[in-house]
Amino acid sequence: MSEICPPEKTLFVTTDPELLRAAGKENGIVVGDCNRNEPLETAKTFLQCAKIVFLHRPKVIISTGAAPGLLCLALGKFIGAKRIWIDSFANVEQLSLSGQMAKYVADIWLTQWEHLSRPEGPRYIGELL
Repeated sequence: MSEICPPEKTLFVTTDPELLRAAGKENGIVVGDCNRNEPLETAKTFLQCAKIVFLHRPKVIISTGAAPGLLCLALGKFIGAKRIWIDSFANVEQLSLSGQMAKYVADIWLTQWEHLSRPEGPRYIGELL
């Protein structure tokens, strides 16, 4: 990301604070992790994501998977942000549930596995990792 986006204009949001430290990113926010089996955690994470999206009003939101990223993309639709979903490299056999739902909120819907691409999406344009 730092190669295409100036660091001062990029905000990283993650569920793992160690990822920010390992990447040397000071401009990051940690949100709670959630999934469909944890409705209270999902509600809490939704509020965290809403605060971030409506406060920072990003022009572009890119997610590489997981429910919090999907929430940010959905919220970004309300502010007119461009929304890009890149399903996780870890989802080799099938798209994640979040990845399947991303087709409804993403402007660009991608997979990192060619055999998971379909004419109706997600598209495969190459591996990122």
